[in-house]
Amino acid sequence: MTTNQQFLFADEPPAQHQTNPDLPGWKVLIVDDEKEVHAVTRLSLMDVSFEQRGLVFLSAYSRAEAEQLVSEHHDIALILLDVVMDTDDAGLKVTEFVRNTVKNQFVRIVLRTGQPGQAPERAVVMHYDINDYKAKTELTSQKLFTVVMSALRSYRDIMRVEQQRQQLEQQLEQVLQQLHDDYPAAYQQVTAGLSEEP
Repeated sequence: MTTNQQFLFADEPPAQHQTNPDLPGWKVLIVDDEKEVHAVTRLSLMDVSFEQRGLVFLSAYSRAEAEQLVSEHHDIALILLDVVMDTDDAGLKVTEFVRNTVKNQFVRIVLRTGQPGQAPERAVVMHYDINDYKAKTELTSQKLFTVVMSALRSYRDIMRVEQQRQQLEQQLEQVLQQLHDDYPAAYQQVTAGLSEEP
């Protein structure tokens, strides 16, 4: 990493909150081929807590490692993803894998690039299902904190909606089962109507 590519970090740490050790941490996957980026990111975020939950860091140094971790951990809240690694578009391929192969629409993906010319922001945002795009040089400690907190809030809200959807689905199944057992004719009419909906 050249001198003008070095991360700049503010002296003051972000405001911290108490972490409850009984609660599971938010999983943050750092994907970058430079070990220094992993070390600096962990150092900057190691004391961060959101809703009494700390962060659990996972590290991948290549596209293959990232795809393996995404396949193994379906509850990753945030991926901080470098674009250029073993290939010029490795990060973009990881994004496609997450969204299209693993079908994970919940995890928040923030692309971080040290070479914005390799993946122009407008084109990337238009064609890939990412949630933010940052040049590494602009991510001070405070800005990284802000990006992470925003992503965690978004992930929390998405997961709450998903849990509510699953609960409603279970309640509907219970109602339909009771209808099937007690009123078979009505059950047939209801299910026929449901199957006809577009």
